Amino acid sequence: MSVENEKEIQQLKNRIRELADKSYNQNQYTFTGFLGLAEQDALWQVEREVKFAGITLYGGREEAERKLLRFGSEAELGYEQPFPICCIRIRPLSAKFADKLSHRDYLGALMNLGIERSTIGDILPGEGEAFLFCLDTIAEFICDNLEQIRHTHVKCEVVDAAAEVPQEEPVRQVIQVASPRVDAVISKVYNKSRSDCLELFRAGKVYVNGRLCENNSKPLEAGDVVNARGYGKFRISGEPHATRKGKLAIEAEVYP
Repeated sequence: MSVENEKEIQQLKNRIRELADKSYNQNQYTFTGFLGLAEQDALWQVEREVKFAGITLYGGREEAERKLLRFGSEAELGYEQPFPICCIRIRPLSAKFADKLSHRDYLGALMNLGIERSTIGDILPGEGEAFLFCLDTIAEFICDNLEQIRHTHVKCEVVDAAAEVPQEEPVRQVIQVASPRVDAVISKVYNKSRSDCLELFRAGKVYVNGRLCENNSKPLEAGDVVNARGYGKFRISGEPHATRKGKLAIEAEVYP
């Protein structure tokens, strides 16, 4: 990690501590902006220091990768405050002449509006449309100003995420490995060499259940969710069981 990144993570840790103290001392909910996986790991590094304030992470849907951190709970504060998240549907004005747009295209167009990355959550490109999760304070600005992505003119509208956003359908795979080590499972799921997988660990790109995983021999268990940055995400959906040839069969749900 570069010195600049280390400084940013330290600043984030300090901000997390401040928000926890503010929530507890002033009896109110406090929120961060959207946090990526590396930023969420900063939370887990100081979890013991801030868990007194009540920790909840949410990104607008259960499968979200980028999430807001909220301090405070209904049990402690006596009321519930929802997460300030909106969902925006982005569609081309003319589907016939629309470009095939990628996640990078959508994100680049949003950044060109001059807004902060922390105001934007997950972007879910689909067939002929995309769904964007963002802070409610920025939703109107995006709808009014996001008019073109690459050569495609678009229109935006706020929608009910629960009703409109399609559920991600994972592909089920059954793999055979000598052990349930996380590097071995990543290698099989994505058909990559063990050396390629080790490079992911060296680069700090592997997260297990939202936490940075630096131990490539960490055994996986049923329910574990693995994010391998640049490759994707999968979930171990069942207990590993031995095959007749002495290997372990592991079922994984691989998300697109």
